[in-house]
Amino acid sequence: MAEKTTEAGRPLLRVKGVGITGRALGLGLLTVALVWFIAVNTQSVRVRLWVPTVTAPLWVILAVTAVVACGIGWFVGRRRLKRAGRR
Repeated sequence: MAEKTTEAGRPLLRVKGVGITGRALGLGLLTVALVWFIAVNTQSVRVRLWVPTVTAPLWVILAVTAVVACGIGWFVGRRRLKRAGRR
């Protein structure tokens, strides 16, 4: 029986019979750490944007920052894939 591999030829991590890639494992750990960090930081803070100053719970600021960072990462990754396809 041949061992299953990812598209890049790397073996999958086997957890209770389910194959998990390193990327999925890393993303899962990052998500757990992010949720924990947000849950711990619940006090209100003032954030100065370019012009206005906003007062909001720190978890809201962290969640918005995480969503924006994921969007930027997705956009940059997508551009790299398009560039690599042109070469």
